[in-house]
Amino acid sequence: MPDEQDVQAVHRLHEAVENLQRELGKVVVGQHDVIEQLLIALFAGGHCLLVGVPGLAKTLLVRTLAEALSLDFNRVQFTPDLMPADITGTEVIQEDRSSGERSFRFLPGPVFANVLLADEINRTPPKTQAALLEAMQEQQVTIGGQRHTLPQPFFVLATQNPIEQEGTYPLPEAQLDRFMFEVLVDYPDEQEELRIVKQTTADFTPSVTVTLGADEIQTFAQLVRRVPIADHLARYALQLVRQTRIGKGDVPELVRQYVSWGAGPRASQYLVLAAKARAALDGRYCVGSEDIQEVALPVMRHRIIANFNAEADGVSTDAIVEHLLEKTAFK
Repeated sequence: MPDEQDVQAVHRLHEAVENLQRELGKVVVGQHDVIEQLLIALFAGGHCLLVGVPGLAKTLLVRTLAEALSLDFNRVQFTPDLMPADITGTEVIQEDRSSGERSFRFLPGPVFANVLLADEINRTPPKTQAALLEAMQEQQVTIGGQRHTLPQPFFVLATQNPIEQEGTYPLPEAQLDRFMFEVLVDYPDEQEELRIVKQTTADFTPSVTVTLGADEIQTFAQLVRRVPIADHLARYALQLVRQTRIGKGDVPELVRQYVSWGAGPRASQYLVLAAKARAALDGRYCVGSEDIQEVALPVMRHRIIANFNAEADGVSTDAIVEHLLEKTAFK
């Protein structure tokens, strides 16, 4: 039997998310799928990589989300000369004026926030990109041998421009794997773009009302992990991931032809966790097959490494995942 308190908490989460989406809609026009995926990742305790051309309101969306959730927000513009200490912080020598003694004092960097926007993360060298690895995985940074815990919740949103690749540094697979979702931010449709133009050229600045605080987000994140999932649904998620691995069993012909490396175990974990979050955000205290199918693309698209044949034939990782969703039998 389901826990009655948890069932009621899921309904409260659903109402809170509806209020949050209304507040975001005051400022951000459209992008409903993007907003849903960001909220799923937030309440599942994951990080997001947003991929889209400039001018699609990625920064505005993240800033507005932080305001509506009453969270500390910092933005870092990644550039080729950015150093790791510019993100994590550094130690400085401080002199006590009364005694004359000198000691080290830690100055926190912008990573010490609830929401960190890493703008154009692929424009900085790997050494600086790697400064986020410990923060994303361990929720802490180590400076001078001392560990400094990050505030909770901690949510990294990184952006990439998919068009111009000159002078960029692609994220290594180990760091890509730390992102729960790769979210594609697409152009608005005609009606949405008309609303954007009218709203942004008028003498009016919309504001949002705070809907949730950090403590409530933490409580709901713990609730998401308690949402049950049936064994056959967990196996379905597992099967989707395992069919991307060449030489590890019976895989579809399309995978053998176009995939170099398949998704790792973290993809299976995030598929189940994201499906739980999606169900909870929808007000359901149980996971359905549609939840797994809806989160499969953002979870798996950046974890499958396509080969040269795929690039030559114009086959994307999205097409590979969609093929798996069509061919994988749900039992």
